[in-house]
Amino acid sequence: MAASAVPEPAVPRSAVPDPAVPDPAVPRPVVPEDAARTGAAGRVLRGLAALHTVAVYGQPVFAGVYLSGAYDGLGWHLAGANAVTSLGYLQLIAAVVLWFRSRLGWPLVGTALVVIAETVQYFAGLDGALWLHLPLGVATIVGLTVLTLGLLRVPLPGRGPAVRGE
Repeated sequence: MAASAVPEPAVPRSAVPDPAVPDPAVPRPVVPEDAARTGAAGRVLRGLAALHTVAVYGQPVFAGVYLSGAYDGLGWHLAGANAVTSLGYLQLIAAVVLWFRSRLGWPLVGTALVVIAETVQYFAGLDGALWLHLPLGVATIVGLTVLTLGLLRVPLPGRGPAVRGE
């Protein structure tokens, strides 16, 4: 016996979903698209934090050059300290701008703590208080590294809801 073939009904063209139109059954992301992107202030802060981190890792190298007997290393260490401190204050300004634009507070608090530690460390080094200068230097490098990794991992939106009036 032969099975009778039943023809399939033709699907109207309007029943085929258009990939350009979002499906209302698919849930939207929790974070709106514009808030998930890093704005200009966040990109500047990330760049300064990355440059700041690279510069701070040079400081133990310059100190090691000095301790190895090359006395020019102390001048390099001082120049590096001036560069690191300047980058820290620039990063602090960028964190204030990010806070003002997005009301995101943790980058400002983290940067402020690092800058305070660097400032204390700077003057401890000028005074020759190595008992404070060396351990604070290690803590500063660790703190700045953790802060920079956090800034690179999380979206830093350009404008928060409070600033946009939403």
